[in-house]
Parts: sequence; structure tokens; C-alpha cells
Amino acid sequence: MIIGIDLGTTNSLAAYFTPEGPKIIPNRLGKRLTPSVVSMDEEEQIYVGDLAVERNLLYPGSTASVFKRDMGTGRKFKLPHKTFTAEELSSFVLRALKEDAEHYLGEKVTEAVISVPAYFNDARRRATKKAGELAGLKVERIISEPTAAAIAYGLYQHQERSRFLVFDLGGGTFDVSILEHFDTILEVRAVAGDNFLGGEDFTAVLEDMFFEKYPQFSKLSLDEKTLRHIHKQAELCKIGFSHGRKSVMECKIGEESFKYEVELSKYEEACEELLEKIRQPVKRSLMDAHIRLSDIDKVVLVGGATKSPVIRRFVSRLFKALPDTNINPDEAVALGAAVQGAMKERKEAIKEVILTDVCPFTLGTEIVREWEQGRFERGVFCPIIERNTVIPASRTERLYTVNDNQTKIRINVLQGESRFAANNLSLGELVIDVPPGRAGEEAVDVTYTYDINSILEVEVKVISTQKTAKQVFCGQDVNMTQEEIQERLDTLSYLKIHPRDKEENKYLLLLGERIYEESLGDKRIYVESALHKYEKALDTYDSGVIEEAKEEFKKFLEELEDF
Repeated sequence: MIIGIDLGTTNSLAAYFTPEGPKIIPNRLGKRLTPSVVSMDEEEQIYVGDLAVERNLLYPGSTASVFKRDMGTGRKFKLPHKTFTAEELSSFVLRALKEDAEHYLGEKVTEAVISVPAYFNDARRRATKKAGELAGLKVERIISEPTAAAIAYGLYQHQERSRFLVFDLGGGTFDVSILEHFDTILEVRAVAGDNFLGGEDFTAVLEDMFFEKYPQFSKLSLDEKTLRHIHKQAELCKIGFSHGRKSVMECKIGEESFKYEVELSKYEEACEELLEKIRQPVKRSLMDAHIRLSDIDKVVLVGGATKSPVIRRFVSRLFKALPDTNINPDEAVALGAAVQGAMKERKEAIKEVILTDVCPFTLGTEIVREWEQGRFERGVFCPIIERNTVIPASRTERLYTVNDNQTKIRINVLQGESRFAANNLSLGELVIDVPPGRAGEEAVDVTYTYDINSILEVEVKVISTQKTAKQVFCGQDVNMTQEEIQERLDTLSYLKIHPRDKEENKYLLLLGERIYEESLGDKRIYVESALHKYEKALDTYDSGVIEEAKEEFKKFLEELEDF
């Protein structure tokens, strides 16, 4: 059996698929959520979940939490006698979930689908897979949290073509994803987010408000145990807003108790800066998907932090509609991951659906750019497959030599958004020989082909000699042999054909050129403008944009011919 796991910043949980649908697996304490907290005692005994939370209040130096934010970074967390990476700490949480599942289901569990924020880069996804392997799990797939949530909500079962926005605010990360469903395809159109924004930050606002109320105290003057206590009371105060427009923090510092009553309106005002940070990824995702707010048919809330009335009121105002909250936001991702596991097992109860995804980060290479005659800037990032490109996808960029008698071109394969190559993640490099000559005379075509299985093929072809170099870079969740990878890449060879070179598009372009040559005056200007618009759409490689532009251009040409 393949279980689905939501490895969260604040809480984690597992689910499995039954003939009646996906169900949450309770942990050893009978609870549905397991806190993503790890503690170690003096005898080096590891504790996970609620027990670790309680130890955190008594022995704060012995506990680690919110480590998901540091997946893939190499950061070390110090516990008594030992230090651990974020993936090692995560493996303890995953192992606890695995053991709870085995106890509850009465069978061995060795496979899992694990969710990650959509905006996790390859290093973070690879670290998540490593955590699963350390826990004794074969990770069948790493699935983006918003995609898992969309599956849980059954968005792929809608009959009409529709667009959804998944608003996922967890304890430590924020994702917004736009998905489109048509026929049997559930396509991710755009993702955006912030790996360092979540419910913990909204709790921190209440802590700051408490210290403003009682300026005689500061975070520097209090011991760790007292700070943990204040944090716990702030969390309870935040939850209290779900029951009314006022909530109370009661903190014991030393021998005295300090009470702080907070108005919801004042708390909302204090959260304005965080809410603005949420607004930015929403705007970016809509822009990347080339749609307006009014084009969204449904907004789905995911993540425990979305239960806060501050967040729900903000989302309702932002989208001018009430979001869908039919599924517990804490559980939607795990339930969807369980359904994905059932899809992998081809369970009969599951409707077959094709899931497409997008590149969450831009893929490109390092170049030297000439800004003006004789003035060069080195270490510049050249995007080849841009973020939020629907995958599978293939793109080609032509690059030229920059030095006289240059004999080699180095392609540094990069992932990221910075215009400076050094700020992006290097996945590896290729080097190819070119004939010596004057700067700019020799050129190479660099083709990136990226697959939903996180397989990136980079092919470099020297224009003058037709010599090629090729390398395959595999992502975090590829469990395929070299033969299977090559077979998959062979099936994607059609992607390397530019949309301009496809027969129907080529026919329409030729037809447009013929009508342009036959036209005069204003008519010629109109035809040229329409041709330019259609060519621009073809250069996007976006099937949806191209299809829309093709129909518009075809109609335009038919009307001209009739005229």
C-alpha cells in the first residue's frame, strides 16, 4: 500500500485510500495531526509529536521545530549531544508516521507519496526524498501541496472547463497555485509563494503586541522557557479569535501573571505587513497564468493557518467571494496525496486523470552579455525555460562565442530567478568544443527539455560543425532506469519542434504572408499587425495561448478572404 504524507512545518499527517475514499490515519495517541517537533533527552532518546511539544515547554534547549523551512540548506540543529540537518529531523517525523500507519493498518508500509510546497526548489525536494528514505520509505512521488489539495477536493471531476486557485498557508510556508481542469486533464497554470511565510509569523505578531503592552520585558531579557510559554499563549490567543472578536493572552513571568486582551481589528491592523506579503504571490501567479481574478471559478483554502478569521476575511475581500472550506484545511493535502498514491497503484475506484505541472523555478544558463559596444558583463543569467511553463516543455536558445579564438563553450545549468548566475542554483555543466575564430562567429543552440518526472535534458549543438553534447539531470523523485529515462525523452522529442514549424501554424503563417503581399495601404498594416501578434503567441510555446491566437488569426484571415 502507498500512503500519502503531508510533511508540514507545524503538523504532519498521513492518509490511505479505501473504496469509500481517502481517510486520515490517526497517530499512536489517537490524534489526526502529529506536531512536526523533535526532542532528545539526556539518554539520546528521540521523541516526536505531542510528547516533543510538551518537552519543549519544559526543556526548550532539547527540542527542534519549524525545521521544514531549512530543508536542503545544510543548516544544523543542535539537540543534546548531537546535531541534525532538517532532513534528518524530518525523517524522525516520517518514521513516526510510518510506524503509526503500520500499527493502524496492521500491515507493513514501505511506500509513500510525500507533499512539498509548490515553490520548493530541486534541492529542497531532493532533501524531502532523502528524509523519506532515511525513514525507511520508498518515495513513489513528491507531489506539490496545492496539486494534492486540488485532488482531495475532486476538482478534476468537474464536467466543465474551470479554473481554481489553491490558497495554501501552512505553519511556515505559503503557496498559491492556479489550476485549470478540462476534459481529463488537471493542469497547473502557475505557482508562486514564500517559503518563509506562514502561521508562525502571525503568532509572532501577537508576541510582539504583548511585548509592546508590557515594555518592561523583552525577548533578550527572558529565558528560553518563558519565551516558549509566551509563544504558546500567543498561539492559543490566535486560535481564540475563531470564537469571537476578542481574545486573551495570559502569561506567567516569574511569580506574576500578565493578562492582555486583544481586539480582532487591532490584530488585523498589526498583520497588515504580512497580509501584503501574501498579496504579492497572488498577483504574480495571476500574471504568470495570464488571467484575471474574475476568471477564477473557485478559491480553495488549504493549511491550518487558513482557519484564522484574519486570513479568511482577507481572502474573501481579496477575491470578492467566499472560499471553499468543505474539507478540513489541515487534512486536504494528506488526503490528496493518498489519492495520488491510489492513482499510482491504478485503483479501480479512482477516475483516471492526467496531472500536468509547471516549472516552479526558471531553468537557464550563465552567459556574458554585451550591453554596449565593447562593454561586457559576466555572470549574467539567461532564462531558457521560464518559471510556470507548463511541462513537459522544450526550449532552445542560440548563444555565441565572446572571445577571439575561443575553443570551448561552457553551459552552466542553472535554476532560479536572479539575473545574476551566482545567485541561482547550479545543477551541473556541459562543455563543448567549437572551432577557433573571431568573437561572435561561432554559435551553439542550447536546448532544454524538461519532463514532469523532473528529468532535464540539456543538448548543445555547434551550428558550424553540427557536433552535439548531451546530458541528463535527474530531479529528486526519479525512480527510473537509464533505459526508462531515455525512452521517456524519446517520446518528448516532438516538443523540440518549434510551434512555427508545425504544419497548421506554418500554413496559416504562409497564408498571412501571401495576403500581406497582395494587400496595399491600411489593409497591409492590419495584416502585418495580425501576423506579428500570432508569431508572438507561437514564441510563448504555451498551448493555451497558441490555440486562442490561432483561432483568432484564422478568423481574421477568413474575413479578409471573404472581403
